[in-house]
Amino acid sequence: MSAVVLAVDVGNTRVKWGMHDGTTWLKQAWIETTRVAELKSEFSAQPMPRQVIVSNVAGPALRIHLNSVLPRTLVAHWIKSESTQCGVRNTYADPAQLGCDRWAAMIGAHRLFAGPLLVVNAGTALTVDALAADGTFGGGTIAPGVELMVRALAANTAALRLQPGKFSTFPVATGDAIVSGAINAMCGAIERMARFLEQAGHAAPRCILSGGGADLLAPHLGFGVKVVENLVLEGLISIAREIAQGPLE
Repeated sequence: MSAVVLAVDVGNTRVKWGMHDGTTWLKQAWIETTRVAELKSEFSAQPMPRQVIVSNVAGPALRIHLNSVLPRTLVAHWIKSESTQCGVRNTYADPAQLGCDRWAAMIGAHRLFAGPLLVVNAGTALTVDALAADGTFGGGTIAPGVELMVRALAANTAALRLQPGKFSTFPVATGDAIVSGAINAMCGAIERMARFLEQAGHAAPRCILSGGGADLLAPHLGFGVKVVENLVLEGLISIAREIAQGPLE
């Protein structure tokens, strides 16, 4: 039987997916959630996977749509956040309340990198999660992403309509001021969590940054950042291995 695993990360804006052969990624791609039906032909053109593993934070309707395009010969494993998995320990009182995308991202980061970590996903929302060197999840924050912040200003003010803008240290145009403010707010949330980790007695953490807004934020953070294109997919592969073979070493 093929060792290929199909991993799918269903977000609010995009569905990211990848085929992994146990050693490396054969392919990674994404599609807008509104076009999920097109994945049927995409998946049929790939090697038949041994496992299908999915993280879904976009609700039950997307689950139904995705189920209709997945290989029908296999039953997909839809992950939820556990109390412990792949060397990561969840400190939520109700572990399942932690977003499964955040859980998979932390598992992926812990597998790829040593030491204390800030696991950051910059998508529709910004999530910033603190992960100790031993894999203990210390807690995390959620804030709007850049586009949500910009749209919120446009929707709730008379003068700050949607308009083009770019980052500037000292903006002198309204569009630049809005975009720069959103980016600075997100970077501030990340840098504060890094400081909180150090104040809690941890070494300076490495920031692992993923999501569609990663490249927008990375140049403006005041410490070293490692961008991983699809961190949730990396975590899903680790979870799939543990399901199939037992805990990873």
